[in-house]
Amino acid sequence: MATLQVQRVVSDYQGQVVLKGLDLTVEKGEIVALLGPSGCGKTTLLRAIAGLQAISSGKIIINNKVVASDDSFTPSEQRGVGMIFQDYALFPHLTVAENILFGLQTRDKAARQARLEEMLTLVKLEGLAQRYPHELSGGQQQRVSIARALAYEPEVLLLDEPFSNIDAKVRREMMLEIRQILKKHHVSAVFVTHSKDEAFVFADKLALFNHGEIVQCGDAEGLYLAPSDKYVADFLGTGNYLKAEVISDHSIATAIGKIESESLLSQPISTQAEVLLRPQHLLLQADANGVGEVIERRFLGNICQYQVKVAENILDIHSPQLDLIVGQRVAIACQSHSLVLF
Repeated sequence: MATLQVQRVVSDYQGQVVLKGLDLTVEKGEIVALLGPSGCGKTTLLRAIAGLQAISSGKIIINNKVVASDDSFTPSEQRGVGMIFQDYALFPHLTVAENILFGLQTRDKAARQARLEEMLTLVKLEGLAQRYPHELSGGQQQRVSIARALAYEPEVLLLDEPFSNIDAKVRREMMLEIRQILKKHHVSAVFVTHSKDEAFVFADKLALFNHGEIVQCGDAEGLYLAPSDKYVADFLGTGNYLKAEVISDHSIATAIGKIESESLLSQPISTQAEVLLRPQHLLLQADANGVGEVIERRFLGNICQYQVKVAENILDIHSPQLDLIVGQRVAIACQSHSLVLF
């Protein structure tokens, strides 16, 4: 069952259209990342879901209740949403316990204490209830903000770049920890980020934005391996593009030779196109008569990152072959996979 539905949502700001007819569905217990560069509209959508920004047209539905449309608007506090901000947004004059219990509806003392203890255990902050925010690390402060949001038992949890202020050494560990908490409690979440790495680790589904539109939506692997266009392909990782001609239902001709596709090509024979080849798709081997020449080499531990010149193309290739040197001729093969042509 869908917890959140965004239907054809348009939002204007100072005469400029920021959101251009967006559609998005978040299922119960699903974590969706709104991914894209600064200014593409992802934070505007998050604010519209939260009720902090009006929409011009369309509908936002939370648990089958319309909370925003052309003729209705439900205030933020009545939407059942929790929000976690980039800067934690804790009350500095309140203790950890007071911050966590701030939005709790019940006044029953025993119930509040039980909820507090449950939340402190959940985010691993037992024994810190009487501390103030300035006495905590950045990671601990973010845990308090998560506990405060979850104590409210929201229908949807909204996270606005929640990991950007956390030390890189503990960021991945904390993302996995918070993801586990949300999954355990079947919380639906919408997560804003400009980092594909964060989105890959934290989210179940990615909605990739460009200029106020969602250009592609799906799981990370699907978007990475089958991007709808070059914008999606380049945003999600390094890619090489080679001119190609379709020569059969499953093969193309390129500057590095014939390449076979695991899946049927949708383009007709003789179509001129460009093929997307990720750095890990290409295999190198020393060959005095090879089509490529190594022009740059970077050692990255268990692999080397090579730049290889083939005719007018410069290819970025990640290879476990560590002994190739600049100036060396190489043969290039392609791992079997489903080809993407633009």
